[in-house]
Amino acid sequence: MGNLFDTIFSATFVFSSLRLMTSILFPALGAIVSNKAGVPNIGLEGIMLMSALAAVIGSGLTGVVWIGLLSAILMGLVMAFILAYFTLQLETNVILGGIALNLFASGASIFILYLVTGDRGTSISLPSGALPNIHIPFIENIPFLGAAISGHNILTYVAFLSVAFVAYLIKKMPLGMHIRAVGENASAASSVGINVKRTRYVALLLSGVFCGLGGAFLSMGHVTWFSAEMTAGRGWVALAAEAVGRGTVAGTVLSSILFGVASALGNVLSLFQAPSELVTTLPFVTTAIALVVYGVLTKRRVKKR
Repeated sequence: MGNLFDTIFSATFVFSSLRLMTSILFPALGAIVSNKAGVPNIGLEGIMLMSALAAVIGSGLTGVVWIGLLSAILMGLVMAFILAYFTLQLETNVILGGIALNLFASGASIFILYLVTGDRGTSISLPSGALPNIHIPFIENIPFLGAAISGHNILTYVAFLSVAFVAYLIKKMPLGMHIRAVGENASAASSVGINVKRTRYVALLLSGVFCGLGGAFLSMGHVTWFSAEMTAGRGWVALAAEAVGRGTVAGTVLSSILFGVASALGNVLSLFQAPSELVTTLPFVTTAIALVVYGVLTKRRVKKR
């Protein structure tokens, strides 16, 4: 037991938590932006999955990791545009549209991988690149702190910069104000000259960019290959993180960190011969508990009113 606690309260555990948090924080930020505009993006999982595949194909075929990253972002934009077109242009149900996108990505990613590489399920024949890790000067030499926050993949630091960007976008930028106005009351926003449909298009496309970054991290940072269903529910966990965070940037970041810690704890428990069923389900159990707590607190808040 002592070794377990020593492991949990180590710099290595903090490092692992932040690393595992990255693939949740990106789509969670995308969920914030789209939800603020009144168009919840249920397709986070599918967009991330296709973006992860695009990253591997882009970097593997060209030998340039940055082209892989760009490919992931472009795929995120394409998938988000498809969702936006069906929900905003054709006026299909946004929830059903997102679910359909997830189902499409699940099958299409395997089919496209087979067409491009001949591989079945895992990109074993395609040499993929890895995005670089960044060592922060001065900080990397500080005991504990350096080992915990320095040396992460570049996208982990981009994720935290994205937090600042989304916070500034929502609170200060005209686009963010339009997004909030459209989400709160589309008719009122339209009456003062805001193009509701265009604003929602932009919000969903921004959501796609963040999912693209999350997908790129999965296949070029977390690992350096693609496999079927490698998102493993992270898109759904990201939706939960945004909900538990009550749609705020700060709350969503804290929720994402919580889920990152739960995933890291699962990895630690596996080293101590914990049952594999517990290790696999721990992040999702944490998600369920967090949603229950969120629901109870929300209900109490409503009653007080």
